[in-house]
Amino acid sequence: MKRILVLMMLILGIQYVSCGQGDKINVIVFGAHPDDPDGDAGTAIKFASMGHNVMFVSLTNGDAGHQSMGGGALAKIRREEAAEAGKRYGIKKYITLDNHDGELLPTLEVRHQVIRLIREWDADVVIGPRPNDYHPDHRYTGVVLQDAAYMVIVPNVASDTPPLEKNPVFLYTRDHFQKPNPFNPEIAVDISDVYEKKIFGMAAHESQFFDWLPWTVGRLEEVPEGGKERLDWLAKTWSDEITPGIRSSLAKWYGADRAAKVTHAETFEICEYGRRPSDEEIRKLFPMLGK
Repeated sequence: MKRILVLMMLILGIQYVSCGQGDKINVIVFGAHPDDPDGDAGTAIKFASMGHNVMFVSLTNGDAGHQSMGGGALAKIRREEAAEAGKRYGIKKYITLDNHDGELLPTLEVRHQVIRLIREWDADVVIGPRPNDYHPDHRYTGVVLQDAAYMVIVPNVASDTPPLEKNPVFLYTRDHFQKPNPFNPEIAVDISDVYEKKIFGMAAHESQFFDWLPWTVGRLEEVPEGGKERLDWLAKTWSDEITPGIRSSLAKWYGADRAAKVTHAETFEICEYGRRPSDEEIRKLFPMLGK
């Protein structure tokens, strides 16, 4: 039905502009592990609170990410933690695929998994990591998303799922790696007012933020025991610097006065392999941005 509508509008010379179902914007955020998409949870919370559709996807089940657990038992815990985090954020879905942690490769099978998910979600915006990172699973998640970026509109690829009628906007999430090129914060979202809710959602990944990740950097003994103390510790530990470049991007989207007051932000770089949106389209796709 949607395809017929588009054809009729083209025949009549009417411009077709789509944002998901009706006026809903469909956003899908990919990560390698159950907790990786949560880096963009503040933006997801804002989308969800405005009635838009957000899905988080982990390409692996996380079955290797712990110092004293592993296998199916750990995968079950991480799937449950992700589902709880999704509830706390208020997003539609948080799913984990059953690929093994630490063994992700940019295979045709994984690419088709991603293509099908993007199509089924009728995505307007696709977010994921850049393909340069310390962790091979993170790198290959970025590669798979790049490989899928054009193929989501090709009918004869993963032909069991109808193709999208136009390419989504693909965005990279922020990282701190400088080579071969540093991250460019082209879009900046003020999440100051939802930062505490983001931290509360992240805290659902207990096995990660209070066990595994502190253990990997030799700081497990610093993790507090009490609930509130843990939230405060997590908020402080994961608070990210607002660089001059990010402040400049905030000023572009919100104006200098508000940008100067922002305490927490999430930023995105536009991937060349998806649709190249204008500033006007970005404001439509990110309605929480300033006018």
